[in-house]
Amino acid sequence: MPILGKLKKTLDEAKISYEIYNHRLSFTAQETAQSLRHSGKKMAKVVILKANGSYAMAVVPGNRMVSLRKARLALAARDVSVAGEKEFDALFPGCEIGAMPPFGNLFGLPVYVDPALETEEEIFFNAGNHQQTVRMSYGDFRKLVNPMIISLTESRYRKAA
Repeated sequence: MPILGKLKKTLDEAKISYEIYNHRLSFTAQETAQSLRHSGKKMAKVVILKANGSYAMAVVPGNRMVSLRKARLALAARDVSVAGEKEFDALFPGCEIGAMPPFGNLFGLPVYVDPALETEEEIFFNAGNHQQTVRMSYGDFRKLVNPMIISLTESRYRKAA
């Protein structure tokens, strides 16, 4: 079953309000946000981390990048890296590579969310493919996924001294 069907079933059974948007083919969170005409900070970008040999799902705003230093500290892990697509492809049946939704609980993975995403009332995320995006409230997402909130990103811009 494509993951979108499984995701819709999960949301419908939980009586969660959501919308699915069709858009032009896009491969990055920023491209998708631009296509939908919303801010990249509302786009929940999924990055698969490998921490001490185990996979985990990091969910960060689309306009930010994961800091491996921060992830290492927050996870109290000796070794943290970004997993390559070929490494994690088999973990996400029914998903196009790099388009998995931020529901690690559907795949048996722990989910870590950066606090910067918590400031958003609603979030957008890939629906398992590169041409559809789901919009739902962040509060509903948090209730369904029950992620651990840890600092994973640093601002792309540093203030001048």
